[in-house]
Amino acid sequence: MRRFVDISVPLQAGIASDPPGHLPEIDYYSHADTAAEVVAFFPGATVEDLPDREGWAIERVRITTHNGTHLDAPYHYASTMDGGAPAITIDQVPLEWCLQPAVKLDFRHFEAGYVVTAADVANELDRIGHQLQPLDIVVVNTAAGARYGEADYVSSGCGMGREATLWMLERGVRLTGTDAWSWDAPFVYTAQRYSREQDPSIIWEGHRAGREIGYCHLEKLHNLESLPDSGFQISCFPVKVHAASAGWTRAVAILDD
Repeated sequence: MRRFVDISVPLQAGIASDPPGHLPEIDYYSHADTAAEVVAFFPGATVEDLPDREGWAIERVRITTHNGTHLDAPYHYASTMDGGAPAITIDQVPLEWCLQPAVKLDFRHFEAGYVVTAADVANELDRIGHQLQPLDIVVVNTAAGARYGEADYVSSGCGMGREATLWMLERGVRLTGTDAWSWDAPFVYTAQRYSREQDPSIIWEGHRAGREIGYCHLEKLHNLESLPDSGFQISCFPVKVHAASAGWTRAVAILDD
């Protein structure tokens, strides 16, 4: 029997889902709010003509393509990928990347700000007995997943380093994901490290790996702890926003029980 597990967060205003200045805003209009608007399309009609005096329920939103659970396109990371080719935008992402067998890496034990290495990924794959196959979707369960909507969400969880990201991409992975705000370590820790080391290569290093090998990743996943280590698929087709750096998605894990 096929079972579907929602691994997306709701697009919701009023919670700590993103840094200040990047938060979504949603205005809700009830059936009563819009009744006059509806009858305005039909000269001579009045609100009394509508069933229960109701119009339509709608919402007006002010968001970025990176609010809520979304899929980043290579264009988000840089203007080029694959060693100089134009980076693809979200409407150019191959659909076959977005429905594939998946594997979950459990990195909840790593402290906030830790940068995951290739050895960490290899060791976790050994632990769960999985060998990466081309186009496998790899999702990372971090400590941030349990903090979504809380004040410390954006600064929670570990991040994926350039080395770890490239290690997976070299094995044919083209789509990854995390339940944290970013694929990289939280910026507050990277800033501290940069202050000490003055090494600009650590800034957004996991994302920037896409300059060498183009790939996509999901951010703000949810409920990953409910998934097995492997033996499931993920569907994450993005909304087709023209020439955009990302698209929202209802990411779903598909299990055959």
